[in-house]
Amino acid sequence: MASQGRNGGTVKALWRYPVKSMAGNKLDKARVTEGGILGDRAYAVLDGTSGRVGSAKTPRKWAALMTLAADFVSPPEAGAPLPPVRVVWPDGTEATSDGGDADARLSRMLGRPVTLTAERPETPSLERLDPLAEEETIVDIGDLMMAGRFSDYAALHLITTATMARLAALRPESTFTARRFRPNVTIATPDGETGFVENGWVGRELAIGDAVRLRISDPTPRCSVPTIAQKDMEKDPHVLRTIVEHNRLPVPLLDGESLPCAGVYAFVIQAGTVKRGDAVRVI
Repeated sequence: MASQGRNGGTVKALWRYPVKSMAGNKLDKARVTEGGILGDRAYAVLDGTSGRVGSAKTPRKWAALMTLAADFVSPPEAGAPLPPVRVVWPDGTEATSDGGDADARLSRMLGRPVTLTAERPETPSLERLDPLAEEETIVDIGDLMMAGRFSDYAALHLITTATMARLAALRPESTFTARRFRPNVTIATPDGETGFVENGWVGRELAIGDAVRLRISDPTPRCSVPTIAQKDMEKDPHVLRTIVEHNRLPVPLLDGESLPCAGVYAFVIQAGTVKRGDAVRVI
């Protein structure tokens, strides 16, 4: 499979985010299932009053989640129950999802009663701040969430080093790193490939390594999340403004609405294991 198609680059980094909107884990290899990287967005924080899924897409309510890190207490295994997660606060203290005080600590930090859970609501509600509205406008995108997980829409989110380089050239004053955009896979594009390379992948397939094959469905619409302060990165609204000005695209999943985009969404055609350094082919 890997010999088919044209050279799309190599896998530079793999990321798994055990808890939605918290910092994730950088992996050397990952098991890609039909639902994406095993354990990705398996847990989320739920608002105890409204039942909504906590997401930094509405920063006023949930930006504090981005200051936390999360990992599984033991590696998740296919076909086995999910292991608990460990949440780490900026001061280094931690609590586990099965340890009794995680909900209380999160509730105090967020200023509202919340629950850390792997049980996804049957009909989830998730709010997103409209990135193009002049006044604060919140829309509910819960109906787009992937079944069985807390992913916004697709199994995987990919972004290229070429896109990061293009954004950095357009706005040198800002810090553009893939970590701001929370992808599952960062792809190092071949020498000479410049610009928003993955825009041209929409509607095509990618082969990664010897087994994994993906269908690229949509460019990834961007919200306020990449602008929020994260570890070693300050809050920067210019990150989103740069994308708004230079890479607005029609998004098929949103009926062709033109939105600021960076990266692409992918669904899994064939599962398998991916590793850093694996070849990527565009079919």
